[in-house]
Amino acid sequence: MTKTITILAAGLLFASAQAQAADPAAGAAVFKSQCSACHSPVAGKTVVGPSLFGVVGRTTGEVPNFRYSAPNKAAALTLDAATLDRYLADPRGVIPGTFMTYAGLKDATKRADLIAYLATLK
Repeated sequence: MTKTITILAAGLLFASAQAQAADPAAGAAVFKSQCSACHSPVAGKTVVGPSLFGVVGRTTGEVPNFRYSAPNKAAALTLDAATLDRYLADPRGVIPGTFMTYAGLKDATKRADLIAYLATLK
């Protein structure tokens, strides 16, 4: 009985992971429509916001010569996939006082796709 439950649970986890697989190409479209007005995917290119080149794994407030809010600098969050997911859903909820005025991306699939795209920017 335990072996059957374990096999069923493993199957459900596998199916869930496949259903939630992120698509970097779809994320590029999300970036273009939701982020590109303020952010560039090009290294060192600042627009209104800092470049998002290399953002996955970076620490908040870390891009040289960009004027971050004091709360953003002080947050010192590592922008891994989980933190980016929370931040992109509600930037001002994660870092109150951030200069980022974006209200957040509520669609979890689009956030996952966007994060997958951002991970390609290295």
